[in-house]
Amino acid sequence: MDKVLISPSLLSADFGCLKDDLLKVNQSEADWLHIDIMDGVFVPNISFGFPVLKYVAELCEKPLDVHLMIVQPEKFINEVKALGAMMMNVHYEACTHLHRVVQQIKAAGMKAGVTLNPATPVSVLKDIVEDLDMVLLMSVNPGFGGQKFIPHTLKKVAELRELIDSTGSKALIEVDGGVNLETGKSLVEAGADVLVAGNAVFKAPDMIAMIHDLKNLK
Repeated sequence: MDKVLISPSLLSADFGCLKDDLLKVNQSEADWLHIDIMDGVFVPNISFGFPVLKYVAELCEKPLDVHLMIVQPEKFINEVKALGAMMMNVHYEACTHLHRVVQQIKAAGMKAGVTLNPATPVSVLKDIVEDLDMVLLMSVNPGFGGQKFIPHTLKKVAELRELIDSTGSKALIEVDGGVNLETGKSLVEAGADVLVAGNAVFKAPDMIAMIHDLKNLK
C-alpha cells in the first residue's frame, strides 16, 4: 500500500453543522468514515444510535468503518449491515465467542475487524488473526474523543505487524486515539495501514487540507 488510509472520526464532528462536515469529508481524500457506537456500558459514554447514523449514511459517500464499543455487538449485525457499512469492528473484550461473531459479520457481507483496548496484548489474536480483515488498536482508552496518545501503542503496532506477516494474514492495522500529524507519522513508520483521526481533522482550520497532509505521511 503506497499511502496510509485515513478514516476521519465522526465523534469529533460539529453536530450543529453535521451536513457541512460530511460534505467536506466527501470532498476530501479521506478513504473511509469512522463511526463510534457507544452504549454507556462497555464504555462510559453514549454516542449516537441508528436513526442518526441512517442520516449520516445517506449523506456520506465514503465507505463506513463502524466501530462498536458496546456489549453484545453481535445483536446489531443486521442494523450495521442496513447502514451499508463496509467494515464492522467489535471489541475483543466484549465478545465471549469472538470467532463466531467474526463469522457472522462476514456472513452478513461485511468485512470483519477486531479492536483491542490499550491494556489488551496483541498475542490474544494469534488464533484468529488469519480470519480478520482488520485489527484496530486503541491508542487511548475508549469512550471519549480528544484524549492524549498512549506511546506504548507504537510497540503494539510493531508486534501486530510481525504477527500479521508471520501468519500470512491480510488484516490491515488501524489505530484510533490521539492521532495527528506527529503521532500519525510515527504510526505509519511502525507499520499502521489506517489512521482514525478525530479532533485533528474536524477541529482543523481546513479539514480537507489536514486530511491531505495525513494521507501523505511518509
